[in-house]
Amino acid sequence: MTSLWENIFQPRENTQDTIFSTLKRIPVFEGLNARELLQIEKILHEREYRAEERIFLQGDPGLGMYIIVEGNVEIVSEPEQHLIAVLHDGDFFGELALLDESPRTATAQAQSPCRILCLVQSDLFDLIDRNPKLGVKILVQLARTIGERLKKTNEYVYELKKDREGSADRG
Repeated sequence: MTSLWENIFQPRENTQDTIFSTLKRIPVFEGLNARELLQIEKILHEREYRAEERIFLQGDPGLGMYIIVEGNVEIVSEPEQHLIAVLHDGDFFGELALLDESPRTATAQAQSPCRILCLVQSDLFDLIDRNPKLGVKILVQLARTIGERLKKTNEYVYELKKDREGSADRG
């Protein structure tokens, strides 16, 4: 027989298990074994954000990639406040900052309370120095991920352009 209290005081999933399972779903870390994922986990910075708290502003220098463990984040183009995307648990953003420190092209803001991991460029470069084989795996997956996102963006731009040309022809 189960006690009434067992339902109330269920142990929460271990925080480390949650981070590990989140990392396994991120395309940048695809193909990494458990030992390699643990090395990534060691260099991540974890932070909690309140609803409506800004994670970074458009124009800020890019310092790293963010991974949402829990919560929702909106990506907004300034100054028009044009909503680009709403991201959820297991999504990631800002991955270009792992390659260069160009200014952020949009603002990221917590839409709800969030738990977020950050992989900072300098920590990734230190990992690459210590373990070049692992670094190459990550960089190849990062290139693939950025390439996929670029393809989708190109398709979107093409469709927008086609729609505008069609509207101009009818107008």
